[in-house]
Amino acid sequence: MAEQKKLLRALAGEKMDLPPVWMMRQAGRYLPEYRATRAQAGDFLSLCYNPELAAEVTLQPIRRYGFDAAILFADILLLPQALGADVWFVTGEGPRLSTVTFADDFNKLSGADGIHETLNPIYETLKILKSELPKETTLIGFAGAPWTVATYMIAGRGTPDQGPAHALKNTDRETFQKLIDLITQSTISYLSAQIDAGAEVVKLFDSWAGSLKGDDFNDFALAPAKRIISELKARHPHIPVIAFPREAGDAYIGFAKETGADCLAIDTKVDLGWAAENLQKDGCVQGNLDPKLMVEGGQKLVSETKRIKEALSGGPHIFNLGHGITPDADPANVDVMLKALRG
Repeated sequence: MAEQKKLLRALAGEKMDLPPVWMMRQAGRYLPEYRATRAQAGDFLSLCYNPELAAEVTLQPIRRYGFDAAILFADILLLPQALGADVWFVTGEGPRLSTVTFADDFNKLSGADGIHETLNPIYETLKILKSELPKETTLIGFAGAPWTVATYMIAGRGTPDQGPAHALKNTDRETFQKLIDLITQSTISYLSAQIDAGAEVVKLFDSWAGSLKGDDFNDFALAPAKRIISELKARHPHIPVIAFPREAGDAYIGFAKETGADCLAIDTKVDLGWAAENLQKDGCVQGNLDPKLMVEGGQKLVSETKRIKEALSGGPHIFNLGHGITPDADPANVDVMLKALRG
């Protein structure tokens, strides 16, 4: 029964002696079985759009580790592709996109209504997972938050300071706002379709939220998240939402309450005593083990796992990393972390 799923209990505000656990990017390059399946698919995007293989790599870490949740294997840049952007991946370097730097570029994009034809394989993946996951495992869908997705669409790639997006925001506010609005509306439609296909929780990844300050943070991180979550709650009242405005600093305070998120994921820089005092009063907190420890392992991994569990034991908590697990992580260290957590 869904009511008994540990992750859903934590998201509903229940404090547990043993928090549910999953990892960001848990289906990924650190696992040899993932690398074999990706080779079978041919390339990264082909893997994302192959429902059987995408479901397989989503299931691999569940079989290996028994996590309390499986997160859909996909990528935040599938949405820009569905909107008409060119998207490709350069081996060893990451994503590349056609850029939106002028009003004319924006005008070439499709509307939010046309995304589902491209994204239908993602919904098929969710349907497979809904039938194949263990009954105790929660299925998480996700999307990138509008600001983070926009930074890639404007720069055409990942950038260290999101400079091109800030430049467009400051020089052509109208085009920038139109892009944010288009991504926001498309994300509502995309996540709603994921829920219809079987997602029991959705997560909004705002990986570059920390580079927005002051009013910009409120306008382009908080406000779009609020609009997305509000609309999703209107359509799907019982579906919890996890928000991750990474490196938001003091702006984490009140973010869950203001946006309507059921859980706030926190990055590795967040002090746990501060999080317990300022964030857990508004609901569930997720995080925040440093992914580097999944590479290093050893006693520090054990002690840090136990420290996080204890520090956030006073309220609802989902144990996770503070960012995604990296390709150089040792799969054996995941077992070490889980043993330290579960005893």
